[in-house]
Amino acid sequence: MVKLGAHELRKTRPSEKELSQIKRNPIYLVLDNVIDTYNIGSLFRLADAIAAEKMYLCGNMEYPPSSRIHKAAVGTEEWVPWVRCNSTPDAIKELKSQGVQIIAVEQSPLSTKYNVLSTTIKFPCAIVVGNETTGISKKVLDHTDVIVELPMFGVNRSFNVWGSCAVVCYKVLESLR
Repeated sequence: MVKLGAHELRKTRPSEKELSQIKRNPIYLVLDNVIDTYNIGSLFRLADAIAAEKMYLCGNMEYPPSSRIHKAAVGTEEWVPWVRCNSTPDAIKELKSQGVQIIAVEQSPLSTKYNVLSTTIKFPCAIVVGNETTGISKKVLDHTDVIVELPMFGVNRSFNVWGSCAVVCYKVLESLR
């Protein structure tokens, strides 16, 4: 498989043949009203890094084509399959109907620590992340199978959305290998 640097990614569009050669992992990313274009672009880079099956961009947020998303994504938005959804609960219902386990990354009284994922993960799975200010909506959380959070040891109560997603994605990948 071809490996491209940031300069090449920013200027290259994949062919159908190149896209078909990527062995995708049974992991989906669901973005619930993520508003920061830097985070959206970084989540595209993450989806490419883990060879996610698809991304669901849901709700009131910016979508490609966007120069700001493109800048942070370094062109990976061209390489990662994605779909725009008006409603995150609808996207989750669609995924669940296909037998996909739904994992939310959110601070909640119902959440468990992310490191227990290795005992509860089922594939295929979807990792849901939420709005940088309000998090994942309760309506969405009500439809998830597992809620996980990262421990916070400093004074800050939360971690960046793409950083949290990255930690959880790689923990999930450990179970796949």
